Order: sequence, then C-alpha cells, then structure tokens
Amino acid sequence: MNIWSIHFANPEYLWFLLLIPIIIIWYFFNQKKLFVPLKFSTIEGFQRTKPNYKVRLRHSPFILRIIALTLFIIALARPQTSSSEKEIETEGIDIVITLDISGSMLAEDFKPNRLEAAKKITEKFIDARKNDRIGLVIFSAKSFTQCPITVDHSILKNLMKQIKSGLIEDGTAIGMGLATAVDRLKDSKAKSRVIVLLTDGINNTGIISPLTAAELAKNFGIRVYTIGVGTIGKAPYPFQTPYGIQYMNVDVEIDEPLLKEIAQSTGGKYFRATNNKALETIYNEIDTMEKTKIKQTIFTTFTDRFFPFVLGGSIVFLFELLLRLFVFRKIP
Repeated sequence: MNIWSIHFANPEYLWFLLLIPIIIIWYFFNQKKLFVPLKFSTIEGFQRTKPNYKVRLRHSPFILRIIALTLFIIALARPQTSSSEKEIETEGIDIVITLDISGSMLAEDFKPNRLEAAKKITEKFIDARKNDRIGLVIFSAKSFTQCPITVDHSILKNLMKQIKSGLIEDGTAIGMGLATAVDRLKDSKAKSRVIVLLTDGINNTGIISPLTAAELAKNFGIRVYTIGVGTIGKAPYPFQTPYGIQYMNVDVEIDEPLLKEIAQSTGGKYFRATNNKALETIYNEIDTMEKTKIKQTIFTTFTDRFFPFVLGGSIVFLFELLLRLFVFRKIP
C-alpha cells in the first residue's frame, strides 16, 4: 500500500507568512504617499474621461509582489513529499463455523431465539476477523457446507442470513457437522485452522460419532472450540397448534461432557452460553485467543518540492518588475 503525504522540512520559516497581512495593511494606509496626486487649476477637461486600464490595474504590481513573496517563503520552508511503502504479511487463520440448526434452536431463552441470536452474534465475530478466511457448515440430522472458506465476508454473511430451521431433516448429528467442517479444513495451508461448533443438544443421529470426528480434527491439527447454547433448567419452546403457536417449557439438555472432550482433545476450549450477552462474550474470547499475526515493514522516501515554488515566485516577480519598468513607470 502506497501512502503519499506532504510536509515541510523547515516549517519555522512559515511564520514569515504572518508578515503578508501586515504589508497589505501598510500598503492600504499609505496610498497617498505611494500614489502622489497631480494638481491642476481646473479638471473641466477630465470630467468626461473614463479611467484607462492603467488606473484600474494600478494595484496589480503590489498584488504580484505579494504572491511572489508568499511563494518564496513557502520554498524557504522546503516542502517535501514522503512516499511510504507498507508491506503487510498476514499469517491468516482459516475458520469454519459449524452451526446447529435443529428444531430445538427455535427455543426462546435467547432473543428472539437461539438460532437468530447465534446468527447475529456470529456476524459480529466475522466482522472482527478481517484478515481470515471463514466458512460455514450447518447441521441437524445431516450436515452440509453452506459456504466454503472465503475472504469475501459479505457473501458469507448473506448465506448466513438465509439459514433457517427446517432446511435439513430434524435431529442433532454433532459428529456429522464436525466431520464436514474438518473436511473443509483438512487441505488448508493456513498455519492455524479452527472450528467453532455451536449446538444446543445431544448427539442423537448421524453415521459418524462426535469423538471420531474430533480424532480426525486432532490428526489434522485443527482446534475445535465448542459452545453449548441454552439456559440452565427449562426454556420456552414454540409449538404450532390448531389454535396458533403455543409455548411450553422444555428441559435444556446439552451433552457438556462430550463437548468438553471434543474441545480438550483438539486443543480448543468449551464454553456455555446461557443468553445473548454470554454468547457474545464467548465469541469475543475466541476472537482474542485466535489472533492473526501481521508483520509490517515501512519504507519512507522524501522528495523536495520547493523548486516549483521558486520558479513560480521568480516568474511572478519578473512579471511584476516588467510592469513597473514599462507599464507603471513613475515620474521622477
């Protein structure tokens, strides 16, 4: 990235610019001395005469001298341009967010519900990871990749907005979701590969067990952070009835020992989120632990730019001198 800026090597000389308004004021109050009037016995012959261009432009030499003086002062301060070349080297982290979209994610112990809260807070996490490639896997009874790992976070967030419960057959296949995420990362060349797995239930389906998937992640050097989502005790869950949506308090069942084992075996960490604020805090903690390393080298070169001001001042001064000698000649 090239950054261009201008500054002055000797900025103290710019104080001389304060003399400019003083000179202008002096010139204004000394008009009678500078332009001595001629006395005539009568002005009858001049009454119908219009002022010529010399009269109209009689102040132009002074204006030109002020411009020349200003340019010389700026040149004296030595304006310079600096060009900085920044070389940024990023050790990117590849991250796959693995999101449970089973029916239980519609429970409303989070606002508006677990799934929408997870989507909103995950978006904030994505916005904070500007230098990383991030992908998205969703699962319930089965799993699939909603978005491959990408640096185009706008596409990722748009695909996340399209997620809703019911896209896949209902159930909680934690092992399948984790295995799909591992498959997205196993060929990654990033120095750090991370899975953030968020679920609110117990593994009850799928052809791959969660611990088998965790062993795969460990073998590929992938860290897994697991998040159990749900309040302690019971949570309000909406049920569709012939009379509209009715709510029932259902038990919150999260297989915490399993999630802890997955995290610990892969070098990650388990978190429990009981409300929106807690989930946001967890994402912030993961963001802190998984920081990209940026090496930055800056090369700066300085180039003097005073010559155009000297040249401009000299041309203006010469033009002012010619006007005084040949156009606005003074009577001795």
